[in-house]
Amino acid sequence: MDWSIQEIARLASTTSRTLRHYGDVGLLPPSRIGANGYRYYDAVALVRLQRILMLRALGLGLPGIREVLDHETDAARALGAHLAWLRGERDRLDRQIGSVEDTITTLNRKEQLMAENMFDGFDHTEHKEEVERRWGAAAWANGDAWWRGMSAAEKAEWQGRQAQLLADWRAAASASEAPGATGGLDPAGAEAQALAQRQFDWLRAIPGTPGGGPGGTGPSKEYFTGLGEMYVADERFAANYGGPAGAAFVRAALQAYADRNL
Repeated sequence: MDWSIQEIARLASTTSRTLRHYGDVGLLPPSRIGANGYRYYDAVALVRLQRILMLRALGLGLPGIREVLDHETDAARALGAHLAWLRGERDRLDRQIGSVEDTITTLNRKEQLMAENMFDGFDHTEHKEEVERRWGAAAWANGDAWWRGMSAAEKAEWQGRQAQLLADWRAAASASEAPGATGGLDPAGAEAQALAQRQFDWLRAIPGTPGGGPGGTGPSKEYFTGLGEMYVADERFAANYGGPAGAAFVRAALQAYADRNL
């Protein structure tokens, strides 16, 4: 089954002109072109369009979207990562909505405002004390200034890329097997090491991290491998990688990368 360009434009709340442009730049080619010259799209194209529209909503430009789609060809896995990010955003927004609703109710009733109830879902500083303890006040200050200087679209793009990286780590870890088993994904192999490189590049882009920020050379071997140890030791971080076993896989991959490159 396929759908005409007019049908897809209506269903996706976009325009035929936009869909033609996506096709002209190679982002969303039609599945077929009818004898009447109309463009038609099948289910595979619809899934691709759904991903394009979600990435556009994160603020990515068309070149960035194409880069993401070219890099992550497993649509189900990519959508799963985006779904996890959306759920996190939904939870955060639900908390903000509840906070604002409570404030409105309190104001309408002319009751005393409770400051501790007014900012749920707004705070990005919950890890401030821990960051300062681990890496110093300057690390927090630089990272905080960088984050506050981002636009909403830039923040959403960054969070989307972070969610995708975590999802790819979880997928790689789940493909690995216990030590001594055969056939599992090797943390020192090409796929895991490509993820380790993305982890390194991600850290290098963050001002405040050792070696991070504009002109930064990236994390040192001690810092990079230390993060791997922290992912295993702290259940909060291990959960990002699917649990202790996933965190252990990430630690092994980071160690192998550091031994080769740092």
